[in-house]
Amino acid sequence: MAPSRGPEPLPRTLHQTLSNHKGAVHVARYAKGTAKYILSGGQDRTVRLWNPDIGTEIKKYAAHGYEVLAISVSHDNAKFASAGGDRSVFLWDVMTGATVRRISGHMAKIFAVEFNEDASVLASGSYDSTVRLWDLRSQNRQPIQLLEDARDAVQTLHIGPTYILTGSVDGHVRTYDLRMGELRTDFIGFPVASVVPSQDGQTYLAATLDSHVRLMDAQTGKLLNDFGGHTNTAYRSRACFGHGEASVICGDEQGMVWAWDLLDAAVLQPDPPPKVHYKAITWVEHHPIEANEMVTASADGTVKVWRHPS
Repeated sequence: MAPSRGPEPLPRTLHQTLSNHKGAVHVARYAKGTAKYILSGGQDRTVRLWNPDIGTEIKKYAAHGYEVLAISVSHDNAKFASAGGDRSVFLWDVMTGATVRRISGHMAKIFAVEFNEDASVLASGSYDSTVRLWDLRSQNRQPIQLLEDARDAVQTLHIGPTYILTGSVDGHVRTYDLRMGELRTDFIGFPVASVVPSQDGQTYLAATLDSHVRLMDAQTGKLLNDFGGHTNTAYRSRACFGHGEASVICGDEQGMVWAWDLLDAAVLQPDPPPKVHYKAITWVEHHPIEANEMVTASADGTVKVWRHPS
């Protein structure tokens, strides 16, 4: 068995600052695969498409009447979904910038939207405590499934091949097994800001508003590791795995990006990390393929792209 090389260092060098948003940026998503694009959404009610290599805005999508809190990109990068204060999900054609569909049904703002693997189904999670599943191949305006188990706002969700993972302000992560029709609930104990599963679906990261990120066993709900040192008590701040899932990354409310070794939960240097945003970091996402790139979004109105020094 080859010895572990340990986690890759964080991409620490600022490559580009993307800053046309007016007000807080709530979400920044990479396009799928090797495509070199980022979509960001924020308080200014817009979604913006960026080329992170050269730092230019390619297109602005402006149909929302309220802040944008969630974005999901389809597998082929041809369309994306966005949602937020409008209480509706907007489906967009990336190239034309047209809204191809609006999906209504939630009674309050939508915090999370996610496509399934082939973008035939979309899930949305809301402040109204529900998750709704929509069949995008059908013109039926009713959800194909309504998940009403949460007792407070659903802030985060993920659709896997055979399961749906949700996180709620009620302190629970819920796993819906779609094949067995079963629900398993893990009580974390604090409002859940984000849930991100590992690629094999065996574990997931739960970021919570007690300034902790927890690595959980997805089958048993057992706590496997606990990462702390950062400050996160008020804002939804997404955590994610680093390259190769050897590390954990999360921004904090002081504008710092923290990273930990997945196995021993030790803070990766520098400790403490430098302040890289003027306000709270709301989102971190590692590039899906590139080992040396990640993106951060902040309440300071900027999106920043980070790379290793070449």
